[in-house]
Amino acid sequence: MDAEVLFEIRGAIGLITLNRPKALNALTVPMVDAMREMLAEWAANDAVKAVVVTAAGDKAFCAGGDIRFLTESGKAGDGGAARFWGDEYRLNTEIKRYPKPYVALIDGITMGGGVGISVHAPYRVATEKTLFAMPETGIGLFPDVGGGYFLPRLKGRMGYFLGLTGARLKAADTFHAGIATHYTASANLPGVIERLAAGEDVAAVLASVHNDPGPAPIDAHIPDIDRLFVGDTVEGILAALDADGGDFAKAQAATIRTKSPTSLKLTLRQLQHGATAEFEDNMKMEFRLGQFVLNGKDFYEGVRAVIVDKDQSPKWNPPSLAEVSDAAIEQAFAPLATGDWTP
Repeated sequence: MDAEVLFEIRGAIGLITLNRPKALNALTVPMVDAMREMLAEWAANDAVKAVVVTAAGDKAFCAGGDIRFLTESGKAGDGGAARFWGDEYRLNTEIKRYPKPYVALIDGITMGGGVGISVHAPYRVATEKTLFAMPETGIGLFPDVGGGYFLPRLKGRMGYFLGLTGARLKAADTFHAGIATHYTASANLPGVIERLAAGEDVAAVLASVHNDPGPAPIDAHIPDIDRLFVGDTVEGILAALDADGGDFAKAQAATIRTKSPTSLKLTLRQLQHGATAEFEDNMKMEFRLGQFVLNGKDFYEGVRAVIVDKDQSPKWNPPSLAEVSDAAIEQAFAPLATGDWTP
């Protein structure tokens, strides 16, 4: 059986290749553990000047985490899901704080856990194949892996729009929204890797291959996003969308109403808190939210409806925003009796 993640020192770089193409390179426990171990080793190796992360297959960079494992572990109460999230969040933090240039080649579907191993890096290269989303509210989760930190730091209200709706961004949108730092053709990536391996300067190489991705469809909606996603509550945002009545506003309101009411309220509060938090404090908060979700119902129901049975008809509990109490949401942010997450 092939390893789920491949490591190679190629010239001046440490090259990481996610290697589960049939599973869209979704992250597993062994992959997270192996990446943490190798990143630490390479940080201490003077021969490694930069790290590049890429992926096998032509569809996905990384479509998320191993959701089935998380739900099975959560149902069993065996602690595996908490361990996975704890270590995944440590990996996210180690990437954020990495002492050497870290380059993520997000050449394909990049969602959830895939965002967590790319968006916190200083160099994020999109291509015509890139498809970005944080779709967690649709499965009873919340935009974790540092979503509470990076989403509210995007321009205007873009992060609140992405976090609540789970909207998908294609290549040009990903660059214009600030998710990617560079854009180039997928066909250029092998050459980028070889030039970096030859020891060329990371910033110079990426600048030399960067191209204008062309018009971004999302740009036309930025004034609406910045105007309509400013509410302090999910109910307030929906009221603004309903009152607007335009096609874009109607579509977003309809989308939001399909999501878990609990997840929507958790997510908005998460982004509000994360907007001013240090990265590590945000990850500690997200770990608390993860434990809350594992003890609830919507995550299991969302995964059943979207991923397992694929009937796309989740029965959320509570079923409406009005029935999700502020007290319940506050409880999700409280320190954990079992001990808080640490980097």
